[in-house]
Amino acid sequence: MARILGYARVSTDGQDLSAQTEALKATGADPIFQEKISGVRADRPQLRKLMANLQPGDTVIVTKLDRLGRSTRELLELIDRISKAGAAFKSLGDPLWDTSSPQGRLLGTLLAAIAEFERELIRERTSAGRQRAQANGVKFGRPRKLTPFQRAEALQRRTNGEPIAAIARSYAVDPSMISRLMP
Repeated sequence: MARILGYARVSTDGQDLSAQTEALKATGADPIFQEKISGVRADRPQLRKLMANLQPGDTVIVTKLDRLGRSTRELLELIDRISKAGAAFKSLGDPLWDTSSPQGRLLGTLLAAIAEFERELIRERTSAGRQRAQANGVKFGRPRKLTPFQRAEALQRRTNGEPIAAIARSYAVDPSMISRLMP
């Protein structure tokens, strides 16, 4: 049997959930998962519980989009997870967001494509910036603990049979670093 599951969230303890819960009850939502927690927090126990309880045919309802997701990307990911569970998503304050209708699915698909395009642009810009920096001599990663001379010297000491732990102590590095050295 298809269920209507409501999700209501306010950011602080001083705020009241009653307006949201009344609107959700008017749609027949039962149960209503309620949280007084900032949307910035990735760990929202009631949202996690709602997602774990989803069954095919269910509908998740919120009063406004910002109650579900704190960013466009997170919102689209949550709606995608709801859809993959075989459920629909509706936002009372945003009538276009009804994934049980063809228009709502189209809107979700378009926005997901735009979000993916944006992520790809960011990846490209980051990669180009990294390549420019490397061309200008910028070194990425942690600085090496041993100079090339120290590496060669440690390797020679290893070849001469000195214990790895003793070599590591003399350079103030972990023995695993010395054991990984290769000619």
